[in-house]
Amino acid sequence: MKPLFTIHGGEYLVGSYIEQNYANVKLWIPSRDTGIDLLATDSYDHCPLSIQVKFSKDWLVTHMKPEFHEPLRACGWWKINRDKLSDSPADYWVFVLLGFKRHSTDYIVMPIKELRSRLISIHGSQKKEIQCGLWVTETMKCWEARGLPVGDQRKIADGSYRDPTRNLTKWLNNWSPLSKLND
Repeated sequence: MKPLFTIHGGEYLVGSYIEQNYANVKLWIPSRDTGIDLLATDSYDHCPLSIQVKFSKDWLVTHMKPEFHEPLRACGWWKINRDKLSDSPADYWVFVLLGFKRHSTDYIVMPIKELRSRLISIHGSQKKEIQCGLWVTETMKCWEARGLPVGDQRKIADGSYRDPTRNLTKWLNNWSPLSKLND
Protein backbone atom coordinates (compact mmCIF):
# COMPACT_ATOMS: atom_id res chain seq x y z
CA MET A 1 0.00 0.00 0.00
CA LYS A 2 1.28 3.44 -0.89
CA PRO A 3 1.36 5.88 2.05
CA LEU A 4 0.10 8.81 -0.02
CA PHE A 5 -3.68 9.24 -0.02
CA THR A 6 -5.28 11.20 -2.83
CA ILE A 7 -8.52 11.23 -4.73
CA HIS A 8 -9.31 13.34 -7.74
CA GLY A 9 -12.00 16.02 -8.00
CA GLY A 10 -14.64 13.79 -9.60
CA GLU A 11 -14.25 11.14 -6.90
CA TYR A 12 -14.58 13.84 -4.25
CA LEU A 13 -17.78 15.21 -5.84
CA VAL A 14 -19.34 11.74 -6.13
CA GLY A 15 -18.33 10.80 -2.59
CA SER A 16 -19.66 14.07 -1.17
CA TYR A 17 -22.94 13.68 -3.05
CA ILE A 18 -23.42 10.14 -1.75
CA GLU A 19 -22.58 11.12 1.84
CA GLN A 20 -24.99 14.08 1.75
CA ASN A 21 -27.89 12.16 0.22
CA TYR A 22 -27.53 8.58 1.45
CA ALA A 23 -26.79 8.63 5.16
CA ASN A 24 -26.84 4.83 5.55
CA VAL A 25 -24.44 4.10 2.71
CA LYS A 26 -20.80 3.54 3.62
CA LEU A 27 -18.08 4.56 1.16
CA TRP A 28 -14.74 2.84 0.78
CA ILE A 29 -11.70 3.93 -1.21
CA PRO A 30 -9.42 1.19 -2.58
CA SER A 31 -5.76 1.32 -1.51
CA ARG A 32 -4.56 0.91 -5.12
CA ASP A 33 -5.86 1.53 -8.62
CA THR A 34 -7.89 -1.49 -9.68
CA GLY A 35 -10.39 0.24 -11.98
CA ILE A 36 -12.71 0.91 -9.08
CA ASP A 37 -12.62 4.37 -7.50
CA LEU A 38 -15.27 3.96 -4.80
CA LEU A 39 -16.99 1.03 -3.17
CA ALA A 40 -20.39 1.59 -1.57
CA THR A 41 -22.01 -0.79 0.91
CA ASP A 42 -25.11 -0.80 3.05
CA SER A 43 -24.82 0.02 6.76
CA TYR A 44 -23.92 -3.63 7.53
CA ASP A 45 -21.04 -3.61 5.02
CA HIS A 46 -23.01 -5.90 2.69
CA CYS A 47 -24.16 -5.60 -0.93
CA PRO A 48 -21.09 -3.88 -2.34
CA LEU A 49 -21.54 -1.66 -5.37
CA SER A 50 -18.37 -0.63 -7.21
CA ILE A 51 -18.03 2.72 -8.96
CA GLN A 52 -15.59 4.08 -11.54
CA VAL A 53 -15.67 7.89 -11.69
CA LYS A 54 -14.96 9.94 -14.82
CA PHE A 55 -14.69 13.71 -14.52
CA SER A 56 -14.54 16.36 -17.23
CA LYS A 57 -14.28 20.08 -17.23
CA ASP A 58 -17.19 21.88 -18.82
CA TRP A 59 -16.46 22.57 -22.49
CA LEU A 60 -19.66 24.57 -23.04
CA VAL A 61 -18.45 28.11 -22.39
CA THR A 62 -14.91 27.73 -23.69
CA HIS A 63 -15.38 25.58 -26.81
CA MET A 64 -18.99 25.79 -27.99
CA LYS A 65 -20.73 28.36 -30.13
CA PRO A 66 -22.84 30.96 -28.25
CA GLU A 67 -26.06 29.48 -29.69
CA PHE A 68 -25.54 26.50 -27.37
CA HIS A 69 -24.85 28.46 -24.16
CA GLU A 70 -28.47 29.01 -23.09
CA PRO A 71 -30.10 25.64 -23.87
CA LEU A 72 -27.25 23.51 -22.47
CA ARG A 73 -26.16 23.13 -18.83
CA ALA A 74 -22.82 21.41 -19.38
CA CYS A 75 -20.84 19.53 -22.00
CA GLY A 76 -18.19 17.00 -20.99
CA TRP A 77 -15.64 15.16 -23.09
CA TRP A 78 -13.75 11.96 -22.31
CA LYS A 79 -11.27 9.66 -24.03
CA ILE A 80 -12.13 6.14 -22.98
CA ASN A 81 -9.69 3.31 -23.55
CA ARG A 82 -11.69 0.47 -25.12
CA ASP A 83 -9.69 -2.24 -23.29
CA LYS A 84 -10.26 -0.56 -19.92
CA LEU A 85 -13.96 -0.26 -20.70
CA SER A 86 -14.16 -3.92 -21.74
CA ASP A 87 -12.23 -5.14 -18.70
CA SER A 88 -13.75 -2.77 -16.15
CA PRO A 89 -14.59 -4.54 -12.87
CA ALA A 90 -16.87 -1.66 -11.79
CA ASP A 91 -20.63 -2.15 -11.57
CA TYR A 92 -21.28 1.49 -12.54
CA TRP A 93 -19.40 4.28 -14.24
CA VAL A 94 -20.31 7.75 -13.04
CA PHE A 95 -19.60 10.65 -15.37
CA VAL A 96 -19.41 13.97 -13.54
CA LEU A 97 -20.32 17.15 -15.41
CA LEU A 98 -19.55 20.28 -13.45
CA GLY A 99 -21.35 23.09 -15.28
CA PHE A 100 -19.31 26.29 -15.26
CA LYS A 101 -21.93 28.83 -16.33
CA ARG A 102 -24.84 27.38 -14.34
CA HIS A 103 -22.80 26.29 -11.32
CA SER A 104 -24.45 22.91 -11.77
CA THR A 105 -23.28 19.39 -11.04
CA ASP A 106 -24.82 16.49 -12.91
CA TYR A 107 -24.01 12.80 -12.80
CA ILE A 108 -24.61 10.12 -15.39
CA VAL A 109 -24.76 6.87 -13.39
CA MET A 110 -24.58 4.02 -15.93
CA PRO A 111 -24.31 0.27 -15.46
CA ILE A 112 -21.09 -0.87 -17.15
CA LYS A 113 -22.83 -3.35 -19.47
CA GLU A 114 -25.20 -0.67 -20.77
CA LEU A 115 -22.36 1.82 -21.18
CA ARG A 116 -20.29 -0.67 -23.21
CA SER A 117 -23.26 -1.52 -25.40
CA ARG A 118 -24.18 2.12 -26.07
CA LEU A 119 -20.67 3.30 -26.83
CA ILE A 120 -20.00 0.42 -29.22
CA SER A 121 -23.34 1.00 -30.92
CA ILE A 122 -22.59 4.72 -31.34
CA HIS A 123 -18.86 4.69 -32.07
CA GLY A 124 -18.21 1.20 -33.46
CA SER A 125 -15.84 -1.43 -32.18
CA GLN A 126 -12.66 -0.68 -34.15
CA LYS A 127 -10.94 2.28 -32.49
CA LYS A 128 -8.70 1.76 -29.46
CA GLU A 129 -9.98 4.98 -27.89
CA ILE A 130 -13.58 6.09 -27.76
CA GLN A 131 -14.19 9.83 -27.79
CA CYS A 132 -17.28 10.43 -25.69
CA GLY A 133 -19.13 13.74 -25.42
CA LEU A 134 -21.99 13.97 -22.96
CA TRP A 135 -24.28 17.00 -23.04
CA VAL A 136 -26.87 17.92 -20.42
CA THR A 137 -29.63 20.31 -21.48
CA GLU A 138 -31.53 22.82 -19.38
CA THR A 139 -34.60 20.57 -19.82
CA MET A 140 -32.64 17.82 -18.04
CA LYS A 141 -31.96 15.58 -21.01
CA CYS A 142 -28.62 13.86 -21.51
CA TRP A 143 -27.15 12.98 -24.90
CA GLU A 144 -23.99 11.36 -26.23
CA ALA A 145 -23.27 14.06 -28.81
CA ARG A 146 -19.74 13.26 -29.95
CA GLY A 147 -19.44 13.07 -33.72
CA LEU A 148 -22.89 14.47 -34.49
CA PRO A 149 -23.25 16.94 -37.34
CA VAL A 150 -24.05 20.54 -36.34
CA GLY A 151 -27.68 20.15 -37.44
CA ASP A 152 -28.21 17.31 -34.95
CA GLN A 153 -26.37 19.26 -32.25
CA ARG A 154 -28.83 22.11 -32.79
CA LYS A 155 -31.70 19.63 -32.45
CA ILE A 156 -30.31 18.54 -29.09
CA ALA A 157 -30.21 22.20 -28.05
CA ASP A 158 -33.78 22.92 -29.18
CA GLY A 159 -35.20 19.66 -27.79
CA SER A 160 -36.17 18.07 -31.10
CA TYR A 161 -33.40 15.45 -31.42
CA ARG A 162 -34.56 11.82 -31.35
CA ASP A 163 -32.09 8.94 -31.24
CA PRO A 164 -32.75 6.37 -28.52
CA THR A 165 -29.20 5.02 -28.69
CA ARG A 166 -27.68 8.41 -27.88
CA ASN A 167 -30.31 9.33 -25.28
CA LEU A 168 -28.79 8.78 -21.82
CA THR A 169 -31.44 10.71 -19.89
CA LYS A 170 -32.50 7.54 -18.05
CA TRP A 171 -29.18 7.63 -16.16
CA LEU A 172 -28.95 11.39 -15.59
CA ASN A 173 -28.77 11.97 -11.83
CA ASN A 174 -30.28 8.51 -11.36
CA TRP A 175 -28.86 7.23 -8.09
CA SER A 176 -31.39 4.40 -7.69
CA PRO A 177 -28.62 1.78 -7.24
CA LEU A 178 -27.55 3.67 -4.11
CA SER A 179 -31.10 3.98 -2.85
CA LYS A 180 -31.22 0.21 -2.43
CA LEU A 181 -28.20 0.35 -0.14
CA ASN A 182 -29.62 3.20 1.93
CA ASP A 183 -32.50 1.26 3.52
